[in-house]
Amino acid sequence: MTNTTSPASLDRLRSVFAPQIVGIPPTNAIRELMLLPDGEIRHYGFRGSFARGTVRNIYLSSPDHGFSWVENDSPSLSPGATVRSPWSGDWLTLFCHEGGPVTLEEFHSIRANCPAPGLYLHRSAQGPDGPFATTRVGDLLPRMLTPRQPLPLRSRKRWLFPVHAATAAGGNGRQHAIVYLSDDDGATWRYVCLPVISGPGLVWPHEGLRWENCGAEPTIAELSDGRLHMLIRTAHDRYWESFSDDAGDTWTPPAPSRFYGTITTPLLFRLSNGRLLCFFNNTTPLPEPDHALQPGLGQDVIDGIWEDVFTNRDAIHAALSDDDGKTWRGFRELHLNDRRNDIDFRSRGGNDGSRDKSVHQSQAVELPCGKVLLAFGQHPESARLLLFDPDWLLETDRRDDFTLGLVDWSIHSYLKSRAGSVHGYAGHCSANRRPGPALIPHPDGEPSEVLQIARHPDPRLIEEKQGAVWNFPAAHAGRLVIHLRQPPGSAGTQIALVDRWFNPTDPVVARFSQFVLNLDSAGRINKCPSLTSGRWHRLTIEWNFRQTPPAVFRIDDGEKHPLSQIAPTLDGISYLHLQSAASTTDPHGILIRSVEKTALR
Repeated sequence: MTNTTSPASLDRLRSVFAPQIVGIPPTNAIRELMLLPDGEIRHYGFRGSFARGTVRNIYLSSPDHGFSWVENDSPSLSPGATVRSPWSGDWLTLFCHEGGPVTLEEFHSIRANCPAPGLYLHRSAQGPDGPFATTRVGDLLPRMLTPRQPLPLRSRKRWLFPVHAATAAGGNGRQHAIVYLSDDDGATWRYVCLPVISGPGLVWPHEGLRWENCGAEPTIAELSDGRLHMLIRTAHDRYWESFSDDAGDTWTPPAPSRFYGTITTPLLFRLSNGRLLCFFNNTTPLPEPDHALQPGLGQDVIDGIWEDVFTNRDAIHAALSDDDGKTWRGFRELHLNDRRNDIDFRSRGGNDGSRDKSVHQSQAVELPCGKVLLAFGQHPESARLLLFDPDWLLETDRRDDFTLGLVDWSIHSYLKSRAGSVHGYAGHCSANRRPGPALIPHPDGEPSEVLQIARHPDPRLIEEKQGAVWNFPAAHAGRLVIHLRQPPGSAGTQIALVDRWFNPTDPVVARFSQFVLNLDSAGRINKCPSLTSGRWHRLTIEWNFRQTPPAVFRIDDGEKHPLSQIAPTLDGISYLHLQSAASTTDPHGILIRSVEKTALR
């Protein structure tokens, strides 16, 4: 292979810092991305329709570090993306074959070489275009899914291949995280099965069971000392984790990790300089309703065997560790779902290729100059290819005055939509939305706009209270300044600082926040006289978890008032959550002119 990249594209790559969208992956972004030795990047996928039987295998190719892409037909009998062996130089991959029709999980043309259900190795000594020799290397386990590529270890000659599968003991959607191991460069494989992770059950604030989907889609990173760190998708509020000290032969019992994330797919990724990236959805869904009262749902959803509606797949985050995962920084939004406010969210773009219009699931490759290309999402309406510099995660400050609109804000409200996993053309576990807060002309006639958060009557909505959510670099000590104005007649506003994304309309976010300021209709904050109606004020909140009190607030240059911490946090505060406090219609709400978070130095 010859080098396909140019000095001009390398110069352009050096300039990348903040996240930059460069494309749309042609299938689920989880295992079809690869980087070739000559610098070419490929993302395999398909075009066409499963329902009409017109699926065509393709791959997108970039010769310039991801800035531009060309679509190509895949070679015949292709397994899609592969990984090059550091020992033999062969190109290989594995995935399971169920023997059924072409599906989102089994669309590769190489399936023609798989005569029976099982786990298959596809290997080429000549390159990623083949030809490939196909070998059955294991049985098909119950409800098996192979969402990752095999991982070659640095510390010894061994391949790891994380998958998940179910057993008779793992009902209600629960699977085992499983790791296949090969010590002969992929010729033979054995597997280690981790224990089933129990579901959360029915606990407050939920009135119905979540989908008890625990143990799925494990991701593994090799640490600098050879230990292995695994993150696992669960139905709990956090991902769970497990560690291995013997290259994968044995694993610690899975336990809750520091990372929040519910029924979404994490990714651990080791950079060439030893730093670790974690890509995940630092999000919490709305409380589950009583599914028995929701029309049209089957007993499977009522029993927690499947989901009714996903409400936490619209923000993808990243964190960076310089010390093998002991501490992490960033917890920043890489991207917010471009479709998050759509009133036709369920049906937009059709649902033949994928029903999930989310930004969860991801895969990464490291490029020159330390940059990273990330593929994420599942549906063409929401999936994206993104370039960024990991050092962007180390920034400490952020500001927004709405000059660029609401691109960095979550403001959606949910419309009452039919719940359930699959209903005709409707999207997978999704609800239609509409924007809540809006930018309105500056009330003083200035040539700018301000954000208004209010409550308007709309019987179509699940919750009429509007909310707005804004992310900033996580901090154990920081200062947040909000320029705000409470119009006459306002019913008040809830201002929360929290360490993860909650839906703008979440009814219980105050119980999980680190600090909450309740602004009432009289302009008092936590019963302290504060705001003069109809005037602009500067609300400053400072926090430092190493001090007592852990936080204070003040209006303009006035007296500082203490704040009590409500919920603990491991990694610091990274979100401002604003929500109307009105119990009935309130067209006045609150006006926000700007927000700014800075580090306390």
